[in-house]
Amino acid sequence: MAGDNNYSLGPVPNTARKGVASLTMVMLGLTFFSASMWTGGSLGTGLSFNDFFLAVLIGNLILGIYTSFLGYIGASTGLSTHLLARFSFGSKGSWLPSALLGGTQVGWFGVGVAMFAIPVHKATGIDTNTLILVSGLLMTATVYFGISALMVLSAIAVPAIALLGGYSVIEAVNSVGGIGELQQVQPTEPLDFSIALAMVVGSFVSAGTLTADFVRFGKKPRSAVMITMVAFFIGNSLMFIFGAAGASVTGQSDISEVMIAQGLLIPAIIVLGLNIWTTNDNALYASGLGFSNITGLPSKYISMANGLVGTLCALWLYNNFVGWLTFLSLAIPPIGGVIIADFFTNRKRYANFEAAQFQNVNWAGIIAVVIGVGAGHFLPGVVPINAVLGGAISFLILNPILNKKALATQPA
Repeated sequence: MAGDNNYSLGPVPNTARKGVASLTMVMLGLTFFSASMWTGGSLGTGLSFNDFFLAVLIGNLILGIYTSFLGYIGASTGLSTHLLARFSFGSKGSWLPSALLGGTQVGWFGVGVAMFAIPVHKATGIDTNTLILVSGLLMTATVYFGISALMVLSAIAVPAIALLGGYSVIEAVNSVGGIGELQQVQPTEPLDFSIALAMVVGSFVSAGTLTADFVRFGKKPRSAVMITMVAFFIGNSLMFIFGAAGASVTGQSDISEVMIAQGLLIPAIIVLGLNIWTTNDNALYASGLGFSNITGLPSKYISMANGLVGTLCALWLYNNFVGWLTFLSLAIPPIGGVIIADFFTNRKRYANFEAAQFQNVNWAGIIAVVIGVGAGHFLPGVVPINAVLGGAISFLILNPILNKKALATQPA
């Protein structure tokens, strides 16, 4: 692992841990994403004013709690999501969640590149494929420098997005008579509240399951919880509000398109580029960790290869975005549920990663994910919540039954 500053195959040492402020910026950079604005726009036009805020706050609180558990585990152990998965899925069984999580992040990267290129093409006339190639390669190049690049990029992007985007939203709302006018608007095609909650939670449950990849650099587990709650409860909520305000006033969910309509072309391109760049670099970074767990290779070069794949497939991924979201809302959450359940029931196993012994495949983890997917699909309620709880509860039942002898030899 010499020279692997991403610590893709082992725990982050205490000497490499980072401060609260810089990691908070990294996590906010992750959650500041145009796709959340799209979902916010759908919610803003499908719910009443009060129901919108209720759905966003409850949904992002649920996301914050779920990801805070994973952040606590990451900072406690210093391990990435994929190395954590070895405990609950087995050394080779963890390849399944790594492939699923890593693959989805490559997909999100490609979607993000197209989400930058297409509106910029509409605004400037520059060829879409040229924009995809240049922006994709630039985003890919920065991920080479690992968490340090994410920290620097996020420190620039987060304040810029919040300030420029906030100004644009305020101007847009004032142009129609203020918040009082928006409160009077009633949806023409109302959304069911449980569907709205599922949209909020599902919008970031994939990247949220990878929270440990970033906050494992935190110095204290309690700080990691705070960082994660700020990112998902505050940061993600802000993106939904941007999207809803834009859609209600101008018909455009993405704040950059609202800014273009306001004549703020250059600020719009800056906000859009930074918005997507931060999330995309986080996605590539996390994807490299996933495939590193499978291949045993350092993650930085895998991340860069993934960036090339995502760039080349960007338009295809963009055009299949809705189907991708539906898939994510079912398949990803049970993985996090299994990791959380195993850590809090077998915590002493995690104390020394180098000395830990793993099964090749822990079928309890694999089956629990399948049951979690089924729970999300068939049970009434909020899909991602059912999927997380289905995976966690199934694992807690199955693991003692299928691994009775292995558990008997673990430290008491």
